[in-house]
Amino acid sequence: MRITLGVTGGVAAYKAAELVRRLQQEGHSVQVVMTRAAREFVTPLTFAALSGQKVITDLFADSSGGEANLESAIEHIAVAQRTDLLLVAPATADIIAKFARGVADDFLATLYLACAAPVVIAPAMNVNMWNHAATQENVAVLRARAVKVVDPDQGYLACGMTGPGRLASIEEILAAIHEVTKAQRDLEGETILVSAGPTCEDLDPVRYLTNRSSGKMGYAVAEAAAKRGAKVILVSGPVNLETPAGVERIDVRTAEEMYRSVAGRFGEASIAILAAAVADYRPVERRAEKIKKGDALLAISLEPTVDILAEVAKHKGQKIVVGFAAETDQVAENARKKLASKNADLIVANDVAAEGAGFDRDTNIVTLFSRDGRDLALPKMPKSEVAQRVLDEVVRLRAVLHSPAARLSNV
Repeated sequence: MRITLGVTGGVAAYKAAELVRRLQQEGHSVQVVMTRAAREFVTPLTFAALSGQKVITDLFADSSGGEANLESAIEHIAVAQRTDLLLVAPATADIIAKFARGVADDFLATLYLACAAPVVIAPAMNVNMWNHAATQENVAVLRARAVKVVDPDQGYLACGMTGPGRLASIEEILAAIHEVTKAQRDLEGETILVSAGPTCEDLDPVRYLTNRSSGKMGYAVAEAAAKRGAKVILVSGPVNLETPAGVERIDVRTAEEMYRSVAGRFGEASIAILAAAVADYRPVERRAEKIKKGDALLAISLEPTVDILAEVAKHKGQKIVVGFAAETDQVAENARKKLASKNADLIVANDVAAEGAGFDRDTNIVTLFSRDGRDLALPKMPKSEVAQRVLDEVVRLRAVLHSPAARLSNV
């Protein structure tokens, strides 16, 4: 697991070095982010030597007033997208307040706002600071947002006072991480078949019909499902994306090839999420030679391709089948028709003409139409977060459709 460790300014900052070592012993990759105050207690070199990775200290790479490059300006987004868990230990009253109030004036606070991964914080501060109403209110806000807070220990503090405020033990922090990651692995035991990307239907050796799908949405689903413990089989059309860690990838080109691969592996799956933008038509004839340009109109006969979603859903039994609908008008009406006609359990629909949605973007705006009548409209968000919400709905549907009442109704 890829853990980003935020270290903030306090005497307990030195304990984070031991935390890095213990996390590595458990097989995690750790990248450290330090606040300016943290560097007054421990040097970045210490964490770089322990983690073997760059230590991030500033929101912009060049903090001396010179020209910062674009890569450094968006690094907080890149780190947020690749991390599996954000851990802040020690977490000062200052960073807790920033997180709670949405202040983004340094790298760590900005990273928190951009991060869709689980967050664990281990506060450490003076007892009066910890007990202050403002701090307790901020902690309550974060807990309400599902941030896991590892309460500080009681004891003698560096300031000479006694009470709660000491950084929790390494064991307690590790236990909190295990609790959070176990809760996130709610798809263990499932085999999820995902399709992604476009298909290409050849006209001749040079030209083909395709669409603008980048595969980003399907790949985000595959990556999220693997992180949540599922075995993932990804059937991919031609895309320029890396295979997510732990995912089995099968490359195809045409709609027919995608159908054969999906149908061939469907028997292994308990859940199918078909996010690919499959061509609806293909040329009746593929010319053996390049079609020459002329002055006359050119007519090309097209025939329908196989409807992969409808075909696999015919044989789904107790499996959950999810389809995607890219629409340009009457999104809700068309999605509900597709849900019924294809025998799907969930349709993820969007208006591809909407700003911030559609093909080859990092964000999407979708509505989830479920078999049990629930419609869930989501605001614009990164496709990685859309993937999580789709999987949340799959988990909910799994409980509904596999409940004793649902099983009796199918008898």
